[in-house]
Amino acid sequence: MHTFLLLTWESCVFALQSLWGNKLRSLLSLLGITIGIFAIITVFTMIDSMKDKISGSINELGSDVIYVQKWPWEFGGDFPWWKYYKRPLPKLEEVAEIERRCNAVAAACFTIAGNHTLKFNTTSLQSTNITGITHNYNVVKNVPLNDGRYFTNEESQAGRHVAIIGSGIADNLFGKNVGALGKDIKIQGVKYTVIAILTKQGESIFDPNADNKVYIPLQAARSIMNIHDEDADPCLYVLPKKNVSIQQLKDELTIAMRSIRRISPTDDNNFALNESSLISKGFDSLFDIINVAGTVIGGFSILVGCFGVANIMFVSVRERTPIIGIQKSLGAKNYFILIQFIVESIILCVLGGIVGVFCVGLVVMGVNAALDMHMSLSLHNITLGLGISVVIGIIAGVLPAIQAAKLDPVEAIRMS
Repeated sequence: MHTFLLLTWESCVFALQSLWGNKLRSLLSLLGITIGIFAIITVFTMIDSMKDKISGSINELGSDVIYVQKWPWEFGGDFPWWKYYKRPLPKLEEVAEIERRCNAVAAACFTIAGNHTLKFNTTSLQSTNITGITHNYNVVKNVPLNDGRYFTNEESQAGRHVAIIGSGIADNLFGKNVGALGKDIKIQGVKYTVIAILTKQGESIFDPNADNKVYIPLQAARSIMNIHDEDADPCLYVLPKKNVSIQQLKDELTIAMRSIRRISPTDDNNFALNESSLISKGFDSLFDIINVAGTVIGGFSILVGCFGVANIMFVSVRERTPIIGIQKSLGAKNYFILIQFIVESIILCVLGGIVGVFCVGLVVMGVNAALDMHMSLSLHNITLGLGISVVIGIIAGVLPAIQAAKLDPVEAIRMS
């Protein structure tokens, strides 16, 4: 073991001396690997960042929430669209029935939404998302409040004119750092009192207006929206009890909804049970395709770099043939020569990989600063880049190393 480590160390020294003695050639070889590693790790980093952003947005939908709706989030088979169109809309009365019939349900709520004009004094906001919610909405979904309180049960049941507004609404109507609690706003000319401001959430893929929405009690919303109108997008949200699986909840909901709507055993469901995993599966398939495409693109770049390094190593073998002859005549074993050239190739590729990963890091910092995004170069991708460099170094160096190791010492010295 000690002899092997000593030979490896000496091989590293020889390799570094050779690389330093041919700076321009080494630089050109390093450049090919750098471009390849930069290309493939940049693609993987972008994909990982997109995955994180989409996963965060999907989690905001609620990974354990079932959405009872008219339309499914995915269409399977050859099911005609007009059958979906004929389905009835979810009804407010179905919330109580679901909670009564389903033992797996912890809470359920009903929502409607629409775009309406919001006004405070002389300031108006057009097409503001107004969402009417039943009282259990904050149980089923997270409602992060930066200031103020949630609706009381009495406010929800009686349909009091109170509102919870997003941070963007507060800034646009009242100005930044100006208290909005207790102030009256008008929605479609009807006065509502602000009782809370939502925590700033930023843009989300599935909810780009997260900071520019208003929550009001459903009973109050009925004065400006028709809960039986498809434009109001009525929806039931259902949250399972702890230790109840999503599949178990869906099974119970299916039975309950078919019973509530008196669907014949021979008829299809006239409702959709949607969940965030449907979106996740769709994006997983998309990212699998992007991963393959990124691997192919980066693979071609690395392949070009690999051929470049292999060519340089063959040139290095020809130039150092006399030295190899002298080393072998002094007792150097074939495996010493073999290790020497493979190590040189690996060092060259790893240096190129380090530079490539460093360039990816610079790009990530630049994108985050310029576009106010959150990208990160993970340890996994750094390790992957360096690991690929090592593999390419072995592949590119093994044939030149074998050629060098097989040289006859006498013939090699004669070539000096």
